[in-house]
Order: sequence, then structure tokens, then C-alpha cells
Amino acid sequence: MEQVLKAYPDTAQQAAFLLGGIGTGNISLGSRGEMRDFEIFNNPAKGNTINNTFFAIRVKKENELSVTRVLESRHRPPYAWHHGASSSTQGGLPRFESASLRGEYPFATVDFKDSSLPVSVNLEAYTPFIPLNADDSGIPAIVFRYRVKNVTCRRVEVSVAGSLSNVTGFAGFDPFGNMKTDGVPENKKRTENGLCGVYFTNKRLQPHQLNYGSLALLTRDKNVSVKQNWHTTGHWDGITDFWDDFSADGRVEDTPSYRNRTGTHTAVGSLAIHHSLEPGEERDFEFVLSWYFPTRKFGWDTVQCEWDGRITKNYYATLFGDAWDAGSYLLRNIDRLECATRDFHRAFFSASLPEYVLDAVSSNITQLRSNTCFRIEDGTFLGWEGNNLSEGSCYGTCTHVWNYAQTVAFLFPELERSARRVELLIETDDDGSMMYRTTRVFDMPKFWNMPAADGQLGVLMRLYREWKLSGDAGFVKEVWDKAVLAMEFAFTNWDTDGDLLLDSEQHNTYDIEFFGVNPLTGTLFLGALRAMSELANIVGDSARAERYLRAFETSRTNMVDRMWNGEYYVQLVDDVDELCYQFGKGCLSDQLFGQLTSHVYGLGYLLPEDQVKKALLSIFKYNFKDDFYDRAHAQRAFALNDEQGLLLCSWPLGGRPRLPFVYSDEVWAGVEYHVAAHLIYEDYVDEGLKLVKAVRDRYDGVKRNPWNEIECGNHYARSMASWAVLTALSGFSFDMAKKVVSFDPKINTENFECFFCSGLSWGIYRQTKNPDGTFTRELETLYGDPNVTLQNK
Repeated sequence: MEQVLKAYPDTAQQAAFLLGGIGTGNISLGSRGEMRDFEIFNNPAKGNTINNTFFAIRVKKENELSVTRVLESRHRPPYAWHHGASSSTQGGLPRFESASLRGEYPFATVDFKDSSLPVSVNLEAYTPFIPLNADDSGIPAIVFRYRVKNVTCRRVEVSVAGSLSNVTGFAGFDPFGNMKTDGVPENKKRTENGLCGVYFTNKRLQPHQLNYGSLALLTRDKNVSVKQNWHTTGHWDGITDFWDDFSADGRVEDTPSYRNRTGTHTAVGSLAIHHSLEPGEERDFEFVLSWYFPTRKFGWDTVQCEWDGRITKNYYATLFGDAWDAGSYLLRNIDRLECATRDFHRAFFSASLPEYVLDAVSSNITQLRSNTCFRIEDGTFLGWEGNNLSEGSCYGTCTHVWNYAQTVAFLFPELERSARRVELLIETDDDGSMMYRTTRVFDMPKFWNMPAADGQLGVLMRLYREWKLSGDAGFVKEVWDKAVLAMEFAFTNWDTDGDLLLDSEQHNTYDIEFFGVNPLTGTLFLGALRAMSELANIVGDSARAERYLRAFETSRTNMVDRMWNGEYYVQLVDDVDELCYQFGKGCLSDQLFGQLTSHVYGLGYLLPEDQVKKALLSIFKYNFKDDFYDRAHAQRAFALNDEQGLLLCSWPLGGRPRLPFVYSDEVWAGVEYHVAAHLIYEDYVDEGLKLVKAVRDRYDGVKRNPWNEIECGNHYARSMASWAVLTALSGFSFDMAKKVVSFDPKINTENFECFFCSGLSWGIYRQTKNPDGTFTRELETLYGDPNVTLQNK
């Protein structure tokens, strides 16, 4: 049975569910049912609300007056709008009494309530999402399906209309909140191959211009009417004419035009669907909103990376010719696309896992479809660390941040293989140094900083993950020579005395350098050695396989002998106050990060199991806080007041440096998730689940957006570490070279069910306990290679 996640009432005004494809930009759906945050122009745009873009319903019960409503709930305080409630966002038009939003990725549903209407209304909105199929999960379009039911004993006439502003030349807003556009927007009614709608273009913009593009609002319904253009005579004439026209008979039609007084108002078009509903009858009113803004800057375009004027295309622009093409592709293939999307939803939400775990894992898929991630013309996958309000935050698919992310690799492994190619084939020099921010993919100069030790070593571990998820030996051979150089760099540059403990200057994810031996890079070094030993055997390099394995054993022994303090692993540095930003005797939450990734990737224990378990419990004991009322720190606050969270570091034995490493007093969701997953792997399930729940309780829709876990910006990539919680609870292991998967659930073992994605196929795993104590196990493959089989442990 599918689980139903909690709903967010319209008072939860932070709740906003992203809709859009991978690398296409997105539009968010708020808890009132409103469209907000139009981020479809190749940049983040929180707060960007497009004028006169909304859905409305007109209902007429037999022998009674009609009622017209914007398909949103009423505005909630505060009403601190400049110049009052804006007419461009329909502030003064009637709305529903209330609404609530539920998001079960990739479907968002809004239930509307209004006692004055003779119908019930709910909205289902989604963009197709099919794991292992990045193209069909990368359509720049949204399905809006309003389900209307006649709850009376008399016939009801119902019309639902969608209105959309032509923002093909969008150039921001003027001081009064009016949209500015370049070129000459043009709206056209279009009927083609059983589809009807409004096509929005621009007569003067050319493909090389950054705001060139098109939009479409279309349907496959036959009972439609179209208002190609609203009045543009000035003031509020356009929306007044639309509302009066629609309210009169439920149809939208072009009306006699008047002389345009100002010439500054954006063209708006409307599409309406009409049906009669008999008593008790229910019907869908289905629309597709699609967009096409193909041209993006060739480069990162940040303060550090000045744009040189070159452009490229979005990858989705190689799949579709314009917005109409994208929308019509979705509708022509909607049965297939929706079936696979619902299969994913059913498989994922039927899991016998706690609701907040499903919430944590699924909600962070959002990062993949936010402006954090994009694909350029040749399909290369790239990512920021997160999003600022109007541009990306921290460019370059940063190796040390993306180390934590697991979601993309398991759902769309081809995209992660693309990232490994960039890191190894483009950003790794002949001396083995790997730039942790990619610039050369855009023909820009080499990134100025030193390599990141944790990022570079993590890439080698992730290379092994990509091998295990694909079974593609050709891919490993393609990047092997550069991987060897990257491994050798660790020996020659981060180990100064040959004891196979990394002790030199080591840049890392805290944006500083650790000096001396430390467990973060230490466990990642162990993991890289194990991974490279295994990969060497794949490519037939037995000498290196043996060398790396010997180095692993020596490094492991030395790390245990020198860094274990009886409770956890510490940093060895002569004077913790001599240099800024160290941690010394501190209990670092990241100290076992390499061990956690080793568990996820199937490399086993890197350190003695008993020490791993004890260190992990120490992290939870010392770093997890039940509240933050009396905790003073001057850094960013991601947990406040009565909220719970895991500090990045604590000093239970004393020895806190005068200036500890940057961020040490912060709470990062991505680190919390990897520690939670690791606790579960080590059979501390209650502690792990408590940590997961603490994160999701902070993202409750009132205090923060449940679909936007933040760190250095919105939709932060590190939060995709939450996928490891799923692999840990299910005990999922995989080997696509052999095409086998196995499971060892940590909870509900007598009746367990969960989603799996192996890299070649996905579906549902089920396990039930028989009366004789044996187990029946089965794999239901819903998509991909049917030859991936279950290997019982």
C-alpha cells in the first residue's frame, strides 16, 4: 500500500514544490495552489512571479447564478504589498476559502475547499520523471490536471481557464513591478494534430539572444475556447476584460481591440476547457504549460568567472525545437510517460519505511531538477553547489560538495558518468592534480586554487560506484590513466614522509586547509585505495591492484595506531592554535565519511568495525543537540531555538582551538544524512532515524520549504546524501557487471518492501517471513533490464 505524506496547509507559506525537468528550469507550486518562482530563464529566480499567469474556474449550477474563482486559496497575511495587492497577480479577484498542498515526488496535489461552490476541486501537477531515462525526465513542461466533481443533484457547467503572459523577451521588472520585455511578443492560437492552445513567441528576438525563446499553453481536450490576446489598452483593462468575458459564459474569446495607449504591457493569452457534469460526475481539465529558452551563457558567469560573450544551448534544446514541440511531445506520449512516472511513485511510496524517511529521500530529488543542475548542448552534466536568488552559488560541480550527493548516481547514473569524465579527462593535469571546480569544460583558465584532497579522493571512490552501477568496463578504461595520476598525486603531494598518512596541506569541503593527519581525508584515502585496487583488476593492471591494496593495509594500520583516542578519530597537529581553522582533539561529524561511502559502494570496512561503531556513537552522543536556545555561535544558523540538529564538530575532551575550522558550529543537512545513514549501516537504527526526523522537522513548510534544503544557497547539492538513508535501511547492494542485487533490511524485516534502482533497472523489492522462519524474497522489475536478478544473502 502506498504511503501518503503529510499535507501543508495554505498557512505554510514557505512550502513550494518545484515542477520542471532535469536541466530545464522550473516553476514552483505554492501551498495556496499558486504558481510562483518562475525559474525557467536559465537562472535561479526566487520570488519571480510572472504577471497575469494563473488558472481560474467558472461554475454554473443549473438554474443558479455562476461563480468564478481564481484557482488558488485566499491570500494570507501579511498584506505588505507595494501599492496594495497587485492587479498583475490578481490580488483582488475571488479565490477559494482554503487549500492544502501535498508533494509526493514527482506529483504535487492541491486540495481546494470552498463551501459556496457546487463542485469539489483538486489539482494534480507533475513533470514526467522516469529513473534511468534522463531525456524523458528532462522535458521543459508541466502537466496541470484539475479534477472537478459535481457534488450536487443537478447538472453543473464547468469551465477552467489558464492564462499566461508572453515573457519570451523577459528582461526583469520595473520599479512598479511591471514586467519588462525585449522584442515584440506575439501570441498565436494553434491547432495541430488534435492539440489546441496558445503559442507564445517573439517577432524580433533571434536564437543567439539570451532571452530568446517560446512558451505554450495547450491541451488535448476538444471542448475549448481561446483568447489569443488580452486587451493592451493600459491600466487594468486586460484582466478586467478577461474576467468579465470568462465569468459571463465560461468561454474566452478575442474581443474588439482598442488603441494601445502605452505599448508597454506584455501580451497575455488564455485557453479554456468546458464541460457539463452530471450529478456525481467527475472530470479532468488538463493543461500543459511548456517553455523553451534554449540559449545560455557559455560559462559559469559569476563574480569569479566573467562571461566572455559566448553562448551554448541547453541540452533540452537539442531534443525539442520550441515550446510547442516540447508540450506536444509530452501530450503525444503522455500515456507512456505517465505510466512510468506513476510506476516510480508507486514503487517508492509503497516502501515499508517511516514517512519522514520517504519524505527526506524523495524531497531532495528536487535538487536535481532545480537550477542547481543543468546540461549543456553535448549532454554534459554540470552543477552548482546551490542557488543564490538570481545566480548559481559556488560554481564548478565542486568535487568535495558533490562527494556527498548520492541521488543522481542511483537514479540517473549516465549523468554521474558525465561528471567523472569532466573531472578526470578535462580537469586532471598530467601531474595528477584535479581542480575541484571545473572551468575548462567552458574553455576557461584552470581554477586558481589547489586541489581539494577530500574531493579528489572522493572522485576515485565515486568512479568505483559508477562502475558498480553500470558494469561498463569500457568507461573505466576510458578514464583509467587519469585516475591513476590522481591516485599517485595523493602519494607524492599529501604524504610528506611516506607513512601513507596524509599530512600536508589538504584543502577540503570546509573551504580551508587541514594540516597534519586527519580522519576526513584519511578515510577517503583508504576508500580511494580500496576502490582503485578493485578497478585496477577490472582493467587488468594487477601490479597496481596489489600496490594499492598494500598501501591500504599500511595506511589503515597507521591510522588506527596514531589517530584513535579510544572514543573517536582525531587530527594530529603539533599546535592546534598555530594555524587557523583546525580541529585537533575535536569530534568531527565527518570523520567517518569515507567509511560511509565505502558501505554504500560495497567496499566494506576500511577501519576496524568495533572502532567504527564506537566513533559513530561518539559523534551522535557529542554532536547531536536537542535544542539551540543557549548555544552561542557567530556562524550561519541552520537550526534554531527548539530545533534539533547535528553540529559539524564538538570538543568533548576540551582543546577547542581559538579559531576552529570554518563552519564547525553549523548544522548541515547533508552531513546529518550521511551520519544518519552510517548509524543505520552499523545497526544504530533508532539514532539514525532520529537524526533524519530532526532534519525534516526543521523543513516543515512554515519555517522552511520542505523541497529546498539549504546550505550555501537554495537546493543545495550536499542534501542529496539523503539517498544513502534508503540504501542503508534496505541493505541494498549491487553489482551490474554480474547483474545482481541483494538486500538486507534493517527494519520491518518480516514484511519489508522498498524501491530499488540498480543502474540498469528499477522496481520493488519485497520480503516476507514464512511460518517456518524462512523468507520469501522477490524482485518486481518495472523498468529497464529484466535480467538484473536477486541474489539472496
